[in-house]
Amino acid sequence: MLDVANVNEADLAAAAEAYHRDGYFIARGLFSPEEIADINAVFHKMHADGGVPGFYEPGKPSPAEMKLANYKEDPLVIWTRVMHPHRFNEKARAYMLHPKVRVYLEKFMGGEPVATQSMYFFKAPGSRGQAMHQDNFYLLVEPGTCMAAWTACDDADPENGGLMVVPNSDSNELVCPGVADNTVSMAPHRVPIPKGQRVVPAVMKAGDTLFFNGNVIHGSGPNRSKDRFRRSFICHYAKGDLARISKYYDPVVAMDGRDITKEANNGGGPCGGAWEGAAGA
Repeated sequence: MLDVANVNEADLAAAAEAYHRDGYFIARGLFSPEEIADINAVFHKMHADGGVPGFYEPGKPSPAEMKLANYKEDPLVIWTRVMHPHRFNEKARAYMLHPKVRVYLEKFMGGEPVATQSMYFFKAPGSRGQAMHQDNFYLLVEPGTCMAAWTACDDADPENGGLMVVPNSDSNELVCPGVADNTVSMAPHRVPIPKGQRVVPAVMKAGDTLFFNGNVIHGSGPNRSKDRFRRSFICHYAKGDLARISKYYDPVVAMDGRDITKEANNGGGPCGGAWEGAAGA
């Protein structure tokens, strides 16, 4: 577990070198088993309480999910993702702004970050994954891009739908994606893997946090395990001097907890003006 008060600057420098070389870095054991249990307890209580209208509505399928033949039994309908829990849950907000995350963000960004989004995935056994995509296609941070901090709340590997990344794809431009197969992907978009680049699994233990650039191509396969969840707490950030962001992520949050309003980015990114953004990446 990282002790922020005794961070080894040489280790941080090595982490930054790896991040800028590969587009991502896994901080092993960033959160303790007790902290991970605390995070999971927040969201399982939320599920037991029936959800939070507008943010977490288990059992309420989306229009796209209702087109699936077995949507009533779909694990992603029963155990859907929690969107923006930092907007209504103080503990989720505190973990989003945690000093152990901040120290890496500042080193990788070279400046003060702001938080833009939080999410929690249960990813129960049998859940679909998410086709390969780029986060800043959704967040539309300008100038620059966003950064993710993806914390594994269970051990995550290919069997239970762990994350996959394309090394060095941080230098790729954002692309307007094609259509994903909705029988294996919860999201409708799919970014093709460029020639000469490859997908690698990000095998993680509970408590590890994967930091990656908003242009990095990444995604996950279905959870094919019989009895293993693949829970994760995911937050996105941007440099504090960002000018614009998709309206779905405004207001952003300073690391001292203040809400800050930014100009809405209505340009549509690589898909042009017809693209209106999305409530999650």
